[in-house]
Amino acid sequence: MTPLLLLFQYPAPIAIGTDLLYASITKASGAAAHHRHGNVDWKIVKLLALGSIPVSILMHVVVLDEGFQQTEEFEGLLTSSLGIMLTVTSIILIFKDTLRNKSIENSPKLLMSFLHRHRSLVTWVMGLLLGICVTLSSVGAGAFGAAILLTIYSQTSAVKIIGTDIAHAVPLTFIAGFGYLLSGFVDLTLLVSLLIGSLPAIHLGTKVSNRVPEKALQWLLTGLLLSLGLYYSFGFSYN
Repeated sequence: MTPLLLLFQYPAPIAIGTDLLYASITKASGAAAHHRHGNVDWKIVKLLALGSIPVSILMHVVVLDEGFQQTEEFEGLLTSSLGIMLTVTSIILIFKDTLRNKSIENSPKLLMSFLHRHRSLVTWVMGLLLGICVTLSSVGAGAFGAAILLTIYSQTSAVKIIGTDIAHAVPLTFIAGFGYLLSGFVDLTLLVSLLIGSLPAIHLGTKVSNRVPEKALQWLLTGLLLSLGLYYSFGFSYN
């Protein structure tokens, strides 16, 4: 959503802030549905939130403060962070199956062994990382987070990992988005328009996705993310 809003000439902070609140609202229904079906591990959600929520608040207070918002570097930091996260996410999507397979081998390598022995600590650190990434770019509370969780918790079903990732994304995107709202970087009219537009789009997207081969759709989305990521990392300058 954020890179598309940038293409429509919305300033980076408004695109990110509006997208974050939009995500918190739309993901809430998904989190509730996963919870009803028992597909949320609330212990993992708590560990992630213990890292992500405090660091997101800290980012708004210390890094993205009012003084920094008045500088030219402010939008540059947000745009570069977005590009990096889109690129990293696309790379993770390409290699996620390999990461998942390596993590469930009978004799995991040193790194996988460490991840499995120190899951709680690694999960908390991952929460810190997600808090920083999501606050700066709005990207991370989705495929990026789910792919890492699939590696750390390789014995947990994919649907439960996805439900857990979505449940954690709700408070994180809300807190991060609320910080932008307090700073005046949320377009409420745009937010309402996105919410209204998403209702018929979800229905249409469901029908279209059922007619497109899964692998083709996955590679299409991955290629789009990678292209946008490289563009905003190296070829974009905000005017």
